[in-house]
Amino acid sequence: MQRFNYLPPVIKNLLIINGLMFLATLTFGNDLLMKVALYYPISPLFEPFQIVTHMFTHGSLGHVFFNMFALWMFGAVLENVWGPKRFLTYYLITGLGAAAIHIGVHAFQLYQITGSIAPEVVNGNLGGNFSAEEMERIRAIFTPTVGASGAVYGVLLAYGMLFPNTLLYIYFLVPIKAKYLVIILTAVELYFAFMNNPNDNIAHFAHLGGMVFGFFLVRFWQRSKNKFY
Repeated sequence: MQRFNYLPPVIKNLLIINGLMFLATLTFGNDLLMKVALYYPISPLFEPFQIVTHMFTHGSLGHVFFNMFALWMFGAVLENVWGPKRFLTYYLITGLGAAAIHIGVHAFQLYQITGSIAPEVVNGNLGGNFSAEEMERIRAIFTPTVGASGAVYGVLLAYGMLFPNTLLYIYFLVPIKAKYLVIILTAVELYFAFMNNPNDNIAHFAHLGGMVFGFFLVRFWQRSKNKFY
C-alpha cells in the first residue's frame, strides 16, 4: 500500500511559487503586482501572460495564506489519489477556466452598459455619457484580478465530488460533510455573484468558473468509474 504523502510535489511547488510571488510583490510593491494581475483584455494594461501569472499572485497575507491552506488541505489528498500529472492538469485547467468565466462575465456586463464587449479606450477611459452607477460597474470591470481562488475552488469541488461523505470541521469545531460544504459555498458564491455589487472586490464568478470547469473535468475522468469515498 502506497504511503500517503502530506506534502506531495505539485502541492509543495505551488506553495513555494505562490509564496515567492507574494514576497516579490511585497519587495517591489504595486509596480510588480499591477504588471502580473489580470486586466480585462481591452485595457491598455492587459498582457497575455497575465492569464497565467494572476493565478500565482495575491494581494494580502490573509489572501495567500487561506488560499494556500485550502490548497494544501484538499489538494494534497487529490494529488495522492490522482498523481502529480493529473492533479497539475486539473489545477491549471480550473484556474484558466476561472479566468475565462471571469472575463466572459465582464464582457457581458460591459455589453449591457456600452453595447459592445470591446468599446474604444482612449487614455485609459471609455467615451460616452454614463451614470454614476454605470461608471462604478465599469471601474469594477477594469479593476485587475489576482489570486489562486478559482483553481482552489475547483480543488474543493473535486474533493467534495470524490469524498462527499468525509467529515470536515469548520473552525476545527463544527462537523460537516464535504458535499454539503461544497453546496453551501456554491450557493454563497452564486448569491454574491448575482448581487453584482461594484464595491465587492471578490471575483465570485471566477470562483464559480473554477468549480464549473472542475465539475466537468472530474465527470469526464470518472465517466467509467463509480468510486467515491
